[in-house]
Amino acid sequence: MPAAAAPIISSVQKLVLYETRARYFLVGSNHAETKYRVLKIDRTEPKDLVIIDDRHVYTQQEVRELLGRLDLGNRTKMGQKGSSGLFRAVSAFGVVGFVRFLEGYYIVLITKRRKMADIGGHAIYKVEDTNMIYIPNDSVRITHPDEARYLRIFQNVDLSSNFYFSYSYDLSHSLQYNLTVLRMPLEMLKSETTQTRQESFDIFEDEGLITQGGSGVFGICSEPYMKYVWNGELLDIIKNTVHRDWLLYIIHGFCGQSKLLIYGRPVYVTLIARRSSKFAGTRFLKRGANCEGDVANEVETEQILCDASVMSFTAGSYSSYVQVRGSVPLYWSQDISTMMPKPPITLDQADPFAHVAALHFDQMLQRFGSPIIILNLVKEREKRKHERILSEELVAAVTYLNQFLPPEHTIIYIPWDMAKYTKSKLCNVLDRLNVIAESVVKKTGFFVNRPDSYCSILRPDEKWNELGGCVIPTGRLQTGVLRTNCVDCLDRTNTAQFMVGKCALAYQLYSLGLIDKPNLQFDTDAVRLFEELYEDHGDTLSLQYGGSQLVHRVKTYRKIAPWTQHSKDIMQTLSRYYSNAFSDADRQDSINLFLGVFHPTEGKPHLWELPTDFYLHHKNTMRLLPTRRSYTYWWTPEVIKHLPLPYDEVICAANLKKLIVKKFHKYEEEIDIHNEFFRPYELSSFDDTFCLAMTSSARNKSNREEAVLQRKTAASAPPPPSEEAVSSSSEDDSGTDREEEGSVSQRSTPVKMTDTGDSTKVTENVVQPMKEVYGINLSDGLSEEDLSIYSRFVQLGQSQHKQDKSSQQLCSRCPDGVIKLTPISAFSQDNIYEVQPPRVDRKSTEIFQAHIQASQGIMQPLGKEDTSMYREYIRNRYL
Repeated sequence: MPAAAAPIISSVQKLVLYETRARYFLVGSNHAETKYRVLKIDRTEPKDLVIIDDRHVYTQQEVRELLGRLDLGNRTKMGQKGSSGLFRAVSAFGVVGFVRFLEGYYIVLITKRRKMADIGGHAIYKVEDTNMIYIPNDSVRITHPDEARYLRIFQNVDLSSNFYFSYSYDLSHSLQYNLTVLRMPLEMLKSETTQTRQESFDIFEDEGLITQGGSGVFGICSEPYMKYVWNGELLDIIKNTVHRDWLLYIIHGFCGQSKLLIYGRPVYVTLIARRSSKFAGTRFLKRGANCEGDVANEVETEQILCDASVMSFTAGSYSSYVQVRGSVPLYWSQDISTMMPKPPITLDQADPFAHVAALHFDQMLQRFGSPIIILNLVKEREKRKHERILSEELVAAVTYLNQFLPPEHTIIYIPWDMAKYTKSKLCNVLDRLNVIAESVVKKTGFFVNRPDSYCSILRPDEKWNELGGCVIPTGRLQTGVLRTNCVDCLDRTNTAQFMVGKCALAYQLYSLGLIDKPNLQFDTDAVRLFEELYEDHGDTLSLQYGGSQLVHRVKTYRKIAPWTQHSKDIMQTLSRYYSNAFSDADRQDSINLFLGVFHPTEGKPHLWELPTDFYLHHKNTMRLLPTRRSYTYWWTPEVIKHLPLPYDEVICAANLKKLIVKKFHKYEEEIDIHNEFFRPYELSSFDDTFCLAMTSSARNKSNREEAVLQRKTAASAPPPPSEEAVSSSSEDDSGTDREEEGSVSQRSTPVKMTDTGDSTKVTENVVQPMKEVYGINLSDGLSEEDLSIYSRFVQLGQSQHKQDKSSQQLCSRCPDGVIKLTPISAFSQDNIYEVQPPRVDRKSTEIFQAHIQASQGIMQPLGKEDTSMYREYIRNRYL
């Protein structure tokens, strides 16, 4: 018989943190406490994190001797005779990660846990309590006045609320991935020699895996899907330093398990919801998608069914079904600065080629395969456009993208106005949803790790033969996924997902031979328990995203809800409105800090000083900004607020005010020129000349006031344009077409400025938060290229001007003492019909000619830059 391999640690499950004056010693062991690892954390570094992992596996006796030597050595060094030199600080069950604000690093430990579910003998735990410990010693600590505030913001993310982990089961992946994809390399390992396996896979280094007899214990660890990992940023600093056993990945969402008895046969039904950590946030502050295709409130829900009589992945019977919810993948937002319960929907950016939708569906195709089925539950018919804006744009995006997909892999779009059918007395909402669910499950199939039961062959069913997916010798695979959305992806979405899950549950029970037909009625114990699971699932996700529990439940759409439910619905609606209006901004800051979207940096604006977190979540947009600014339309009311001006200059223009009023005469009703344009500036008259100046002090003060004001607005979108908007006519959770009276302006709130006196001299440059945080330099002087462009529109006046002392002092930089601006327009003066053609540079002409020749079959040779760009694209895309 070959000798057995030495045991290895599957994961560190029990930890004890020991403290000395100079170091922390984190001792971790497996569940049986037979093998130990030790981490040494330096406490003498005020800001850096120094961790040493000797990667040695200690026995229980060896770790006791090590701790004894440390105790004796520290007692002798510090002269503490008769007292301990090594203190036991805290006991824990895992490391959440390490975080630093403006001082030193903290370590976050899980101190309490609770078992929530069991899948194939693998326990899933919920985080019950955590402990955050400051690492540097008090003697080397460098204090910062804002450290305590960052600590409070970070701890506002309640880790004891719906965070889950497992030591031996990968919660970031589906059961189908864990049982099929990971099984393939293991089977390949068994067919190879020991030497080949050792060279091809990371098998826990030199921990006694290979013995003289050639038999070893091999471990294969998958990389987690970081999109659903919430502490990935906290573990990133130690990921390449410590052993893999120390890394404990945590998901956020929901986990629940119920036990069914079907003819005396125990069956576990487990529901796991994974919230995406990309573009995460609260209801009105995170809408639509970011520039990388990640959508708000994206949740992957998986229902797992297992025969509890055999709790083993290799011998047991397991089945799962996955579906997804998420915001409509477009650039859209809702401005809540007006404090309305139903703010109007605004499309923030034009996306004619459906770029953001393409990125989103590309992610889904890579993870789930095809078909991707969209169940869109937003309203289709409204007296005033509200939800219909999203439907029209989504239809256009899907239609455009399907042109580039093979016919068998096109995106399937199912629109269904659920709110309209809810109001109808002739239509049963759940019956219609059941029809949709049947067609969806037949297209995608589901996962089961056992071949079809003999009872399914003896009692064949017509629906079973129509089932899609992929059939393999060891079972069935789900191919494709259903993506359900409404406006909020809360109430209507949860009911639709429950109906699809109920249909899939019937197929799962039938595949395991537990029922004779793949069909379940509502009045059964299995469906009642399943409905309770989905209601808990919906309430949890609604609290995390919307701030309250579900307003409308399955019983509401079945129209069997008791009369007391109406008062509860009103309370939940009020709770949701209060949370969205007053507490969501603070919760969003906490999420941004916890996920590492924002990193505090000394000398840069703090998290609470940013007027918006748009550029934190849309990082690619910074690369889209032009390197130079065109001042052709610098005088428009909206552009002049956001584009940089030469603040160290004082610009004078003859009759500038009259010119602006003339150019925007037709917009006078919509744009209050005096309040929105001239208020941030100082205007002084020099006879017939209006002088436009902006002082840095006024600008800085306005930035502070605007930052405080806009923290109540939709931070996920850039400032909306000034235009008259219709008010909202519907709500995601209402199911009715109640209308709001009047109209609501979508323009951003005007900035209130205070007078700064008659001084026209600019004393200092403006320091913009955007420059410091996002790396855009707005306050530097103009480059030569910018000056040449600027000089095309701003020219020295030729007319006579009164040479008084004040104007001479004011305009001393100019050759003749005065800068005069000519009307900046493509039209000739006093003629609205005549237009001059724009000038086209040589490079643009060459590009245009190359396109013309390409259409005629004449191709231009590729240059070095094109070749290198293509190679970089191939390397990033396919290699």
